[in-house]
Amino acid sequence: MEWRKRISADPLVCHGKACIKGTRIMVSVILDNLAAGVSQEEILKSYSSLTPEDIQAAIAYAAELARERIVPVATRAGE
Repeated sequence: MEWRKRISADPLVCHGKACIKGTRIMVSVILDNLAAGVSQEEILKSYSSLTPEDIQAAIAYAAELARERIVPVATRAGE
């Protein structure tokens, strides 16, 4: 999935947060819903301008961020 075709960050839209192109739907909103167990079908009903490909792009974007950034995770020794 080439997420760059579907996601943009414009300083004039949602304070520069990553959004689905042509919308004000932030990628974080999609990911938060998925993390909370909301189904793709429910997300698509709630945000009628989204497509299944937009949701896949949000997931691909998150996967790339996870590869590029180090997020502190508790380890047994550090708990």
